[in-house]
Amino acid sequence: MTIHYSQNTLKPFVNDLKSEGKKVGFVPTMGALHKGHLSLVKNAMTDNDIVIVSIFVNPTQFDNATDLQKYPRTLEADVALLKTLGNNVFVYAPSVEDIYNSDVNSEKFSFDGLEFEMEGKFRTGHFDGVGTIVKRLFEIIVPDNAYFGEKDFQQLMIVKKLASKYKLPVNVVGCEIFREASGLAMSSRNQRLSKEAKEESAFIYKTLLKAKEKFGTKSANTVKEWVQQQFEKHPLLTLEYVEIANSKNLKTVQRKSKNETYRIFIAAFIENIRLIDNIALN
Repeated sequence: MTIHYSQNTLKPFVNDLKSEGKKVGFVPTMGALHKGHLSLVKNAMTDNDIVIVSIFVNPTQFDNATDLQKYPRTLEADVALLKTLGNNVFVYAPSVEDIYNSDVNSEKFSFDGLEFEMEGKFRTGHFDGVGTIVKRLFEIIVPDNAYFGEKDFQQLMIVKKLASKYKLPVNVVGCEIFREASGLAMSSRNQRLSKEAKEESAFIYKTLLKAKEKFGTKSANTVKEWVQQQFEKHPLLTLEYVEIANSKNLKTVQRKSKNETYRIFIAAFIENIRLIDNIALN
């Protein structure tokens, strides 16, 4: 498997492929790959001739220096995992300098208010960091299609907005959440959980499913209050937020409408590790 560590080798490689009429898929990751990432790559392989997987822990989207420092970096294992998928998958594993030169700062973006909801309320500057790295990667790789998981649904919406507002010639594809047998959404952060914490974290998805049942007959506020009460009873999990939002604009639901679609979002901590999840409600 070819690993490109620099734009200087990656760009001509991709240009040659495109000149041959090859379609290029792109899966951006921060490494510590798991089956959820592999499901994105497999989706990309179905739609494209070759797939570029970036492995880069992006410093500008972390508002917590400790979280950045502790984020798992497992390039050798990641490459070994990707090799199992076939010969048309290639890796871009740049240094911070290759992406940012000497200016490791975020650009400022407007995502028409999407950035101020949910995660934006708790992670200062996070989506400026996401916008900065995704825009740069799109400009470097110029993919035909790019694949993002729905676990980070707000991020997916923001990337779609980014491509639209900046007229970036890429089709942004959302992919279903890949879950462990327990229902826990797969995440690189799960590697840091103890066995007990991992088992207990399945409570998040179970609560989402019960909330979906209640949403059929109860108001959004009633469902949110019920979720809060369930987490208050849990000995290990601490709820950061629960939100029920319009799927299109991520605005908090005040009153349900038959013509709109909604999702419920949860962020919670266990063993000082932050986990997020969401599901569609209708």
